[in-house]
Amino acid sequence: MTTVGILGGGQLARMLALSGAPLGLRFLVMDSAADACAGQFAPMVVGDYRDTAALAEFASRIDVATFDFENVPSESAQWLSERVPVFPSPRALATAQDRLAEKTLFVELGIPVPPFAAIASREDLDAALARIGTPAILKTRRLGYDGKGQFRIRSSEDAGAAWTALGAQATTVGLILEGFVAFQRELSVVAMRGRDGEFRAWPLTENWHVDGVLSASLAPAMADAALVETAHGHARKLADALDYVGVFALELFCRDGVLLANELAPRVHNSGHWTIEGAETSQFENHLRAVLGLPLGATRVLGHACMLNWIGSMPDANAVLREAGGHWHDYGKDPRKGRKVGHATLRADSPDQLAEALRRVGEALGRGEQVAPVIERLRG
Repeated sequence: MTTVGILGGGQLARMLALSGAPLGLRFLVMDSAADACAGQFAPMVVGDYRDTAALAEFASRIDVATFDFENVPSESAQWLSERVPVFPSPRALATAQDRLAEKTLFVELGIPVPPFAAIASREDLDAALARIGTPAILKTRRLGYDGKGQFRIRSSEDAGAAWTALGAQATTVGLILEGFVAFQRELSVVAMRGRDGEFRAWPLTENWHVDGVLSASLAPAMADAALVETAHGHARKLADALDYVGVFALELFCRDGVLLANELAPRVHNSGHWTIEGAETSQFENHLRAVLGLPLGATRVLGHACMLNWIGSMPDANAVLREAGGHWHDYGKDPRKGRKVGHATLRADSPDQLAEALRRVGEALGRGEQVAPVIERLRG
């Protein structure tokens, strides 16, 4: 029986383990936290990702390795790849970990991006602001996610505060300044590439964020065929350039019908959670198929689906479970402000039916603000 090793023991690892059970797979998770939620469903090696003794134990018990988050040290991934197959590759991981390397690759592949500049000093920041203008966002090149490691600069007067907040990291994880995009929509492509180079993508997904954290996802996005083709084309260029194996997400801004690349996530992705119940094959099962060299599953959407993220604490499940197309996911985490603790997916055969289900759930849970933009799009 094949054992899949997962570096990182969060909810993504948990859902990978759950999806792999019908395939007859075993799992081993490595995480620095003994209470990582994936450990509720798979045995764990607890240790620092740079601890070669812990990595050696992990490697000795698995047949192939993958990740559930992109901040695993790339040198640890490289060390592991010299002992067992690792997918996606350490190179893909390293590229996605560095926003400057990522944006540079987008440009090399002809994928449009907002203006950006590497920042190593306060003088660099002032010069970049003079060139790019404001508003802009100063970000750490590494480690930031879900809105962390960022400072929005609304005018040049904010430069000092931005440097005070993040400047100390200029010589450690590095900084990048990105021009702010006045986008109309946030979209993502969740796609995969197999060991043999086969590429497949799920329908384009539209996303809504609150304070930098995903709040809701709708699939398929209400978008014309040309826009979907362009988005899928960008994703395929990236996958082929990185010789990528597994599932990934390409986050995009849409402004006046033009797509601008924001980030590459080298793993299964929050905006693809709807695929568990809303697609022929989920992102989690297909990621496992890809890294194991199995035939890739169909990505056809089953009607229309909306995923609602639960942040901080879990609401009452009954409102969702009353719906014929309602599905509930509790990650087994303790409540904590800002923490992703679960999600729900609502699926229906038509946009109107999905909008009505969302309206009922929103009213029952007091989540009207969360579902309102999705309902507006469905009824648009």
